[in-house]
Amino acid sequence: MNSKLSKKLLVGAAAFAASVILLGTTACSSSSSGGGETGGGSGGSDAEIKIGLITKTDSNPFFVKMRESAQDAADANGAELIALAGEFDGDNEGQVAAIENLVSQGVQGIMITPNSSSGILAAIKQARDQGIVVVALDTATEPEDAVDATFATDNFAAGVAQGSWVKASLDGGEPQILMLDGTPGGTVDTFRHDGFLEGFGLEDGSPEILGMEDTNGDQTKAQTAMENLLQRAPQANALYTINEPAAAGGYAAILSAGLEDQISVGSIDGSCTGVENVKKGVIGATVMQFPTKMAEQGVEAIVAYAEDGTKPKAGFNDTGSVLITDNPVEGLDSEDTTWGAENCWG
Repeated sequence: MNSKLSKKLLVGAAAFAASVILLGTTACSSSSSGGGETGGGSGGSDAEIKIGLITKTDSNPFFVKMRESAQDAADANGAELIALAGEFDGDNEGQVAAIENLVSQGVQGIMITPNSSSGILAAIKQARDQGIVVVALDTATEPEDAVDATFATDNFAAGVAQGSWVKASLDGGEPQILMLDGTPGGTVDTFRHDGFLEGFGLEDGSPEILGMEDTNGDQTKAQTAMENLLQRAPQANALYTINEPAAAGGYAAILSAGLEDQISVGSIDGSCTGVENVKKGVIGATVMQFPTKMAEQGVEAIVAYAEDGTKPKAGFNDTGSVLITDNPVEGLDSEDTTWGAENCWG
């Protein structure tokens, strides 16, 4: 750990008793308040079971929903949730410090959405060596067995669904593809990118790919990236996006360039906002994920381990995904935005 992070942890030490930790970001504890009771026992600082949650950031709507769902699940099980996050998408160093922080607080289990699927491995091993069960949510580690279990979307399959729909939406036209990727080093980014190309029947280096930019899944960065891509490739007719914030940023650039009727946009997330954007035509189709399921299954696995030593089901546990569009294509299963609005991020 570098000296800057050490200083941040020292500053935050006085707040540990309240489980409110500032770790180079606005990440906060989500432990139950002393005034509320839960069905399985008392939450808050008196809970016998402490569970850590470390998300990539604390601002992305997907991780906000995951944190809220984890808190609800912890409350229902009489456990205390301590929620931390990286300062930005890709902040591996901050997540390493967060693991060390949680270990020092005596958690029985840690749930993590790794910013770096390989860079976080040493910190995870140190936690597991001390008897702490560690599960990955949303993003698998590399290798996958570096954690006790993974609860996540099959991101390759989600990418295939996105690519298949975008290809079909071109009605046989020659694809001229732009790609707004996420953050290098994460399995989610790799699987979705590769899956999208699989859905198109292409591979990296294919001449149909006119340009690619990393966005860290951030809307503002995606808009800037798309503006740059369109300057180089104004003839583009298809856009891959790593997530819905990136899709919103990409669409803003498309709209500014007057190309909204030319470019077909696909995405992955399935937030209520994203479903509404599909309904409005901002996104042609999105693949819905279920962060609530990820969080609930992660909490339940750690509670079971804390209560009787039962380890979670090892390996990858698929929490499902559904293609959402109001323009279905033959041979590709999907639901419309009415269904999507009723089920978004359930």
